[in-house]
Amino acid sequence: MEALTSSQTDQELSADTILELLANRRRRYLLYALRGREDPIELSSLAERVAGWEHDVDPDDVEKNEYKSVYVSSVQCHVPKLADAGVVDHDEDNHTVVLADAFEQLEPYLRIVIKDEPENSTLHAALMADADDGFFSSIRENVARLKH
Repeated sequence: MEALTSSQTDQELSADTILELLANRRRRYLLYALRGREDPIELSSLAERVAGWEHDVDPDDVEKNEYKSVYVSSVQCHVPKLADAGVVDHDEDNHTVVLADAFEQLEPYLRIVIKDEPENSTLHAALMADADDGFFSSIRENVARLKH
């Protein structure tokens, strides 16, 4: 598969790029955590939330080694990959991330893959807490249609 380059940030995301970005569960979790936020979030806070979802615990109960695994892989791999595609803006000096313009191209596909996320989990509870904004209610409708 072709590696993502910074030249892709000004272009429409290809199907291969979208599939590559969403293929990794941790990247999807990062996107779920960033979705709906207008202000940048510190990578440390983002990593705590994602580690909590991965281990199905409250972010305050995440073990140090679990947090560190998410943080390091996010800094070294996942956030740069999302930034190269123009999906997030990463401020390396402030260690913050925020969604960028290309996320709009990715969002419809994120709505589809959400159906594969665990239903009885802290992630599911967090996603349902955001259901009032229309995004997740439309996901539930789409998932219901896919299951029939």
